[in-house]
Amino acid sequence: MSEPQYRVILAKLGLDGHDRGIKVVARILRDAGMEVIYLGLRQTAASIIAAAEEEDADAIGLSMHNAGHLTLGPRMMEAISDAGLDIPLIIGGIVPDEDVAELKNIGIAAILGPGASAEEVAATVRDAISARD
Repeated sequence: MSEPQYRVILAKLGLDGHDRGIKVVARILRDAGMEVIYLGLRQTAASIIAAAEEEDADAIGLSMHNAGHLTLGPRMMEAISDAGLDIPLIIGGIVPDEDVAELKNIGIAAILGPGASAEEVAATVRDAISARD
């Protein structure tokens, strides 16, 4: 029996323009058999939620490199909740270790930092999706 193909929304929330990492993650997830919808730079919580609903996404992944994780992470979790979605949010990028617990406490499923292997990235996304089932 084959593994289900998961559909993942990837986006850059806010004004952060560093997109090399998220493009690498998109390739990793595609190579792992997932369908990736990359929304690009300068997205809003509303645009990400609309895409997640339209695409019937299994997970949302955000890349953050500008210290906005403590503002934008909660904003995105609130948008997910307000939309009534049961979908894990995964953040990748530069997140100081001391902020990880706070982000997980508000419901962010996982945090991936620089240097995460391709296997770790794919497994983290699969595990986050499986945990909600």
